[in-house]
Amino acid sequence: MLIIVGIECLLIDSATLSGGQTEAMSVSNSWFGPQQMMVVEPQRVVQPPEWIRWSLIASGAVVLLYAFTLPRRWGGGGEG
Repeated sequence: MLIIVGIECLLIDSATLSGGQTEAMSVSNSWFGPQQMMVVEPQRVVQPPEWIRWSLIASGAVVLLYAFTLPRRWGGGGEG
């Protein structure tokens, strides 16, 4: 998962996280009746720094290599 998130951070420059939408009723004086308005919460822009991209990929690679060599350490590598 760390490798995938690291690669995704390499491919994007920034990500915009939008807040949830809440509904609010607005009373109108028009003859069409009340109108419904959507109130949008503020958005957050995330720009991952360069060092975190490579750190995620490197950490994921270390965990992956350790997981592949773990059966040999426990004697269940299938080689015999």
